[in-house]
Parts: sequence; C-alpha cells; structure tokens
Amino acid sequence: MQEVFDKLRSLQEVLSKKFEIEREFLEIPKALTTKNELMNRLKKSYIEKNKRIDEIKEKIKMLRQKLIDAENERETYEKQMDLIKTQREYEALDKEIKDAIEKEQQFRKDILKEEKTSEELAHALEREESMINQQEEELKSEQQKIEKESKSREKLLKELSKEEQQIIPDLDEEIVFKFERIIKSKAGLGIVPIKGEVCTGCHMMLPAQFVNDVRVGENIRFCPYCSRILFHQETDQEAVFINEEDEGSLADLEDLDLN
Repeated sequence: MQEVFDKLRSLQEVLSKKFEIEREFLEIPKALTTKNELMNRLKKSYIEKNKRIDEIKEKIKMLRQKLIDAENERETYEKQMDLIKTQREYEALDKEIKDAIEKEQQFRKDILKEEKTSEELAHALEREESMINQQEEELKSEQQKIEKESKSREKLLKELSKEEQQIIPDLDEEIVFKFERIIKSKAGLGIVPIKGEVCTGCHMMLPAQFVNDVRVGENIRFCPYCSRILFHQETDQEAVFINEEDEGSLADLEDLDLN
C-alpha cells in the first residue's frame, strides 16, 4: 500500500496544478467581460453626452433667435414712443418695452446657462475619450497577455496530462475517479496523514478502531468527515517509542548472553 500512497501523493500534486490551471482558464473570460462592460459603459456615456451637446446647441440656436426677436420687438416699441399722444398710450407702450427687455435678459441668462452646461459636457467628453483610449489600450494589452499565457498554460496542461497518465495505470480506476473529485472539492488536498487520532485534513477526531485500520494500511481508507484518503505517518513520539523498544530488546539479548 505504501507504493499506492506514494503514487496518490504524486497524482495529487499533478492534479492540483492541473485543476488550478483549468480554473484560471474559466476566470479569463470573466476578467475580459468586466473590462468590456466598463468599456461599453464609457462609450455609452460618451455617446449620450455627445447627443446632449447636440441638443444644447439646437436649444442655444433657438434661444438666440428668440433673443433677436425680443430685441427687434423692443426696438419697434421704442420707435413707437415718438408717435404716442396720450399718457395711457405711453404707459401701455412702456410696459411692452419693459416686458421685451425682461425677455431679452431671460434669454441671455438661458443662453449663458446652456453654454456653461455645454462647456462642462465638452470637458467631460475629453476626459471620457481619454479614458476610452486608455481602456482600449489596456484591453488590447490584456488580450495579448492572455493569449500568450493561454498558450503557456495549454503546454503545461499537456505536460501534466502526460505525468498523470504515467501515474494512474497501476491505480484502481474507481479510486482515481473518487480521488479526482476530492482534489477538486477540497482545494487540491485529497490525501492526508492522521496525527494521533485526528485527520489532518478536517481536524476531526477519528474512531480508535478506524485509526488502527489506517495504521495497518491494508486498504485505502477515506475520512468519514471530509472524504479525504488517509494514511499513517510515523510521528516523533512513535519513533522514540520504537527506539526504546529496540533498546529494551537489545538489553534482553545481552542479559541472555551473559547468563
């Protein structure tokens, strides 16, 4: 069984690397998707701002025309001042002139407000255009980097697959199948030693008889709690105990020789 455990530990190292690379392959599209989503949001915002600027330009054009109309209206009323004959006509015309002046002032304020908004949007567009260009460069660079790394990972996967095929022929197919599932679900750790009566994978206390069965090592045993394969690893205390037993046996032999 020791040979089987050695093979499983070697297989664990290979499978851990293999599954990690496969997980990285799955993460690659997510990273690109995030960057593409950011790019799309920036472009959408850029388009909306451009559209808004065009709308403001049309509004400013309309306001300028209304301002011209208000100025012409005021000038017309002012010319009529020389023709009035009564106080009542004067007051009515004076009100029309004041209303026209008020309209002119409001139109000028509206024009200034829209021009300011347009200017702010133009500055925002410059910033966003710079960000879009930067994002495009980063995305292009990231894609090139990913393509290069992907080729390297594919090469490594082929090498790991070859190593895997060299290890598994002498192992039971069902054990290998279970072992692969354990490696995937247990963060790359599928075979662990027991320490005392504890599984070093999940740190749960194991039944005494089960521990003895693992120590005997006649069959492969799976942890009842975390499903990892368990094997016995001699501790320092056990080594000391064995050495003491050997020394005792040697002393007994020397006593027999003396007798």
